[in-house]
Amino acid sequence: MLGPIYRFFFKIRGWRLVGQIPPDLRKFVMVVAPHTSNWDFFVGLGARSMMGVDTRFVGKKELFKFPYGWIFRKLGGYPVDRSKNTNMVDAVCEIFESKDRFSICLTPEGTRSYAPVWKTGFWHIANKLQIPIVMVAMNFNTKEIVIEKPFFTSGNIDNDIAFMKEHFKKVPGYHPEKGVH
Repeated sequence: MLGPIYRFFFKIRGWRLVGQIPPDLRKFVMVVAPHTSNWDFFVGLGARSMMGVDTRFVGKKELFKFPYGWIFRKLGGYPVDRSKNTNMVDAVCEIFESKDRFSICLTPEGTRSYAPVWKTGFWHIANKLQIPIVMVAMNFNTKEIVIEKPFFTSGNIDNDIAFMKEHFKKVPGYHPEKGVH
């Protein structure tokens, strides 16, 4: 319903997609970085619409409370309680297993500030389900959403995270000083 609106604003603001999600890819974890601003969310909605994928997202539970909670749910969000040590990986894996086609978008920093240590739930989900990770970079300097080819985890979390950090390190976010180092 809102797809044409997102596409319109995405284009008039000068943003464009570089790369694409393979149309036959049924399940994947999308990792978007750097996450340095609330504007990332709105650019992400436009990009999701342009990509033609129904990728879902997670957000802190506070976003899903009255009066705006219904909007975030309608946009495809799932609330997460970050104050509890819940097993989000297993919960998300259950969602994946219950669907024929599903993808979720996560930010490895878990916050809009610089985070030298990434949250690794996205890696554990992809590794456990043996589904690919699709890295998506939001370059605010060039106004490009760069979609990389899907890759599968190697089984070595340290190597995979180092590879991903190296990739995202060169991408300036909305606030470059808060980006991946």
